[in-house]
Order: sequence, then C-alpha cells, then structure tokens
Amino acid sequence: MPGKIVVIGTGVMGGALLKGLAAQGSEQAARLVAVDIDEVRLKALHLELGIATDTSAQAAVADAEVVVLAVKPWVIPTVLTEIRATLPPEATLISIAAGVRLATLEEFLPPQTPVVRGMPNTPALIGAGITALAHGSSATEKHLQLASKVLGQLGSVVAVPENSLDAVTGLSGSGPAYVYLFIEALIDAGVREGLSRDVARKLTLETVIGSARLVKESGGHPAQLKDAVTTPGGTTIAALAALESGGFRGLVFDAVHRATEVSRLLGKGD
Repeated sequence: MPGKIVVIGTGVMGGALLKGLAAQGSEQAARLVAVDIDEVRLKALHLELGIATDTSAQAAVADAEVVVLAVKPWVIPTVLTEIRATLPPEATLISIAAGVRLATLEEFLPPQTPVVRGMPNTPALIGAGITALAHGSSATEKHLQLASKVLGQLGSVVAVPENSLDAVTGLSGSGPAYVYLFIEALIDAGVREGLSRDVARKLTLETVIGSARLVKESGGHPAQLKDAVTTPGGTTIAALAALESGGFRGLVFDAVHRATEVSRLLGKGD
C-alpha cells in the first residue's frame, strides 16, 4: 500500500474507501487524510477511524503519494484548481467522479500528472463492489497498479480503456438497480403464490446470491448452468418460456444500452 493517501470528499463512496483503507491497520490509518468542508463529518470520521482530517484540500495534498477525488462531478474544477499548486508532481491522482473524462481532469493539472479514472458501484459500500479503471496519458502500469491497490479496498478491480467506461456504467454502475428490481419482483411473485413475505425474501436472496456464486466459482457458462436445471416439459422451461415471451432478455439489453447512452451524453456535458 502507498504512503500518504488523501481522500477528498467523504460522502458515501469516499467514506467507504476511507473505512476500507483504515481497516488495513493502524499503520495504514496513520497515513490517511480525509478532506471535506463538513467539519462535523470529519470529526465523526476521526473518532471512528482514528484518521487525520483537513478542511483544506490544498494543504492536505502537499506531501501526498495518492490523491483520490470522491466529490460530485460539478465540484471537480474547483478542487483541481485549488490543489494544482501544491500537488506533488509524482503523486497519482485517482478520480471516482462519475462522467468526468480523463482529458478534463488533465486539463486542470500540471503536465505529466499521472491520472487514473475509476468507476465503482454501490456494493463497494460493503467491500463487494467492482471498479473499472482507465489511465490517463501520463499514467503508466505502475500508476494503474497503485490505483488498483487503493480502490481494491472497495472490492474487485478491472482495467479497461476509457472509451469502455460508459458501457461499464451501463452494466455494473447501474447494474445493482437492475438486480434490486429483479429481487423485488421475485419476492412479490412468491407472495402472490401464497408465501409469506419473510419466507419469499429469504428464498429470493439466497437463490440470487447462491446462483451468482455458482457462476463465479464453477467457471461455467450461465447457459450451461441454466440448462442443467431445465428438464423437458418441466417447471423451469415453462417459466423461461414466459420470460422469453415477455422480452426479458431484450429488455436487459435495452436497459444497459440506454444507461450507456446517457453516460455518454453526461460525459459530453449534454
């Protein structure tokens, strides 16, 4: 793990990252600095995690090895303008601000600043997320690996070219909402068939979690695993036929495509 890490922005994702990093031990916690304008929030983080805090991003980054931007997209220009003069030239800047392109980040920083952009998703709040990383023009494999170590505290990490990040947003960024909707529908379907809501919820959650684990741990193709539980003339094939006739697969395709297109528009400032 790198030396001093400054996390600017202590909201949902910034707070989760700080907690994940602090959980590595007191030595790591001693190298963390949380930056925010909310002094109450900073005090709470200091008491909970034992980390240093600062309301001045400019002062905090002066001797940082890694700086993570976890602020709202529209705040990025202000923050980068503030830290530009004191950011060490060898420091790696990581942004998890949604939709802010690498070129935009680099525009506000000194030339040759290594920049990495990340797209995490909300399961990161329990350390079970996945973050896609893309590196800027001055970042090398070393900087990408450094970013992977830092953001790996939120879950898994995968590297992609920046032009794939909109598709990442449409798939894994927005993906948890699709899964939640499916879970909600499955629970309600069980209630409709006479199960109590508590039982339907437990059955649904364990089914979804177990099925995902089986795909991951077995390495099998989802289609193969589906076929293994689909007997001729049985209940499963009848249910799958209903889903297909309702356009289930096409709706999933369309949902990911629409989310991807919106991400592209937001990145252009439209």
